[in-house]
Amino acid sequence: MKERKFDKASFKEKLEAVGQFPMLYMFKFIVPSGKEGEVGALFPTHEVSLKPSSGGKYISTTVQMMVESADRVIEIYEQASAIEGVISL
Repeated sequence: MKERKFDKASFKEKLEAVGQFPMLYMFKFIVPSGKEGEVGALFPTHEVSLKPSSGGKYISTTVQMMVESADRVIEIYEQASAIEGVISL
């Protein structure tokens, strides 16, 4: 499977086209069961919603957070990418 390269500039343009910062942004990740705490650690002052997959191998995590800039959104996604097995949505 070929890994796609993250185009930071393109993603930033898309984020800025969606609306005006600061804005409420919804982060969604899928992580292997047991790794949800690592995602939660990225959002220490925010409520993280968790939903296990039907087979229980994965956990869907959702967090709504007020972000001040597109750069902050990108920074959080970059931090999340360091978590083994994480899928950013």
